[in-house]
Amino acid sequence: MKTPKGFESFARFFVGNNKEPAIYLFDKLKGTADKIENRILQMDLMETRNNLPVNIKMLGCTLEEMAENCKVITKEAFKLFTLKS
Repeated sequence: MKTPKGFESFARFFVGNNKEPAIYLFDKLKGTADKIENRILQMDLMETRNNLPVNIKMLGCTLEEMAENCKVITKEAFKLFTLKS
């Protein structure tokens, strides 16, 4: 969330340790990768390298897009974690 001090993190989703499904999921989310600084809400796709967080992709969202994205992430995470073969 954009604040006077910059972006502040207020939520995290863990979608596993496999990069490909995480990127596929992130690409399904609503928002824009352009002009993120003009958006109030931001979603970042992160991975850990050498125990440090690294941004892979970023997406600027409206409140409505963020709400829809949370639904998509929850639905896809449920499928990923419960429907494993």
